[in-house]
Amino acid sequence: MEDVLDVYQRPYDKNRPVVCMDEQPVQLLDEVREPLPARAGSVRKQDYEYQRKGTCSVFMFTEPLTGWRRVRATEQRTMIDWAHQIKHLCDVDFPDAETIVLVMDNLSTHKTGALYEAFPPEEAHRLAGRLDIHYTPVHGSWLNIAENELSAMTRQCLKRRIRDMDTLNTALAAWQDDTNAHKGPVRWQFTTTDARTKLYRLYPITNTNHQTRRN
Repeated sequence: MEDVLDVYQRPYDKNRPVVCMDEQPVQLLDEVREPLPARAGSVRKQDYEYQRKGTCSVFMFTEPLTGWRRVRATEQRTMIDWAHQIKHLCDVDFPDAETIVLVMDNLSTHKTGALYEAFPPEEAHRLAGRLDIHYTPVHGSWLNIAENELSAMTRQCLKRRIRDMDTLNTALAAWQDDTNAHKGPVRWQFTTTDARTKLYRLYPITNTNHQTRRN
């Protein structure tokens, strides 16, 4: 936990940008009956029945100190999909950065070994060398700023039925561009000092800090 919190206290460095990453599944749903559009004096009417059209995964990358976000849906949630997202991060999003400081959860697909599953060894080694990875602790996903961005995006963009990947990615791109244009940087307030005070029960008990807590 303190490792991630210390990362969030670093000043902005364009050569070592701090980027948070998270992903979540999304279920695609189609209408059984076409909704009746809204008109003067009448709201839009939607039938309660729907048709399941499968699931996909939404990847979220955000640079908190600049307020930048990139969000994209893929058909699957595999290590290969993650690897291609990382390549895009390195070569398209931050091609000039010396190192990308990447904060994410410790999911089994979020490993540099996935790069070797997706690309030749030379390319995988190059991409892995661009990353400085910091994992959030187990049961500590709330420390990942990208999770907060996913939550906001879900409320603002996905509270409706979306039938296919093209429609979903069009909606995500619109949300991404609008959010990047109108929202500023994330101001993370919770520090390592706060953690030691407010979450002291999570720390091992030693003679020294046991006495401190009693006082």
